[in-house]
Order: sequence, then C-alpha cells, then structure tokens
Amino acid sequence: MSRLAVVLVSGGLDSATTLAIARHEGYACYGLSVSYGQRHAAELNAAERVCDALGVREHRTVNVDLGALGGSALTDAAIDVPTSPTSGIPVTYVPARNTVMLSIAMGYAEVLGAGNLFLGVNAVDYSGYPDCRPEFIDAFSELSRLATRQGVESGQGLNIHAPLIHLSKADIIRRGLALGVDYAMTVSCYQADAAGRACGRCDSCRIRRDGFAQAGVDDPTLYQPDASG
Repeated sequence: MSRLAVVLVSGGLDSATTLAIARHEGYACYGLSVSYGQRHAAELNAAERVCDALGVREHRTVNVDLGALGGSALTDAAIDVPTSPTSGIPVTYVPARNTVMLSIAMGYAEVLGAGNLFLGVNAVDYSGYPDCRPEFIDAFSELSRLATRQGVESGQGLNIHAPLIHLSKADIIRRGLALGVDYAMTVSCYQADAAGRACGRCDSCRIRRDGFAQAGVDDPTLYQPDASG
C-alpha cells in the first residue's frame, strides 16, 4: 500500500496534531483544506500556516459552498453561535460537512495514488457531532471500497486514519507537543475575528481551554480583548 497520505487540515488544534502524527509515522503528506462557506477565513489562514510549518508535499484548498444550504451557525450569520453548553446536536453542526470533506479527500487520494487518508475527528471531547463517531469512519471506509478504482481493482478501500478519535483533548495536546506542534498557530474558535483571535466563549474555545488546563500547560491561544470564560 502506498505510503502517500491525504491529510484534512482545517487549521485547528486537532488537525494540526493529526498532520504531525502522520508525518511522524512516515507518511508523505498532502494537505487538503476545504473552504465550505464558513463565516470566517481565519481557520483557512491557519491551515496554510500549519501545512507550511509541519511540512507537506503540497497543500490545496477546495471550495464547496455548504453555506448555500444554511442550517448551521458556522455558515449562517443569522444563527448565533452558542456561548454556553447545549444538549443534543448543537447548531454549530454543519450538515454533511465531514461526508463532503472525506469525499473530496477520497477523490484527491485517487488522483495521487494515495492509499491513506487522515482526519482529526474526536469522539471524546467533541461537541456531539454525528460525523465524528467511529461508526461514521467505519462506514466511510466501506464506502471507499465500493466507490473507488482502488476498491474495485484490489477489493480494499482507503485506509482511513482517525488517530485522535478516542483521545481526550488534554491527551491530544500532550501528543502534539511531544511532536513539536506550535498550537499558537492554530485557530479553533467558532467565531474568531479576522486576525484569528478567539472569542473565549464558544463551545470550541471552552473545550480547547479546558484541554490545555488539564494537560498542565500554558494556553497559547490569542484571545480577543473582550474574551471571557
């Protein structure tokens, strides 16, 4: 199986750690980011920094306007980003986002002849998204066996790696620091400003801040002047 890998890089903490892990495991990595209609470009700028810092063979950004469908606080300015924990699947869930991203990554892997795909989904310290669960990853792996040339010719789909899926946020941070990840260059906030400064109030900020505290390391996140939490 090819040691080439496509790595989905959003610009956040998890995807930066995932890229570092893939590189550490000896994969030749191609970074892929998706501009899906998110309300700010700060995370895409961060993705560029992450790919430059951690060393990919190539970094591409693909444009898909999921914002045209609406239905998420991350793509629709009329929907407020919640600043306190909510029950159930939150409004920051973007319908079909991970399915679309994995599909694009699967196509890119076919073009490259890459047998591996990495993504930074996590089922422990996550926000209740259905497409971050192990069952989803397993189902997409089976889809890749049925939907690709490689799958038809070899009977095997892509090797889909989700190395963070069972880790806590603190463990993810510890792993990334051990691999030399500079988390100051990442953006996780759901409503970061144009400079990439975090709001300090959204669910993603809370999970990230608690992760650094539980890991026992300083939080390098750049916050907005009025951030609280």
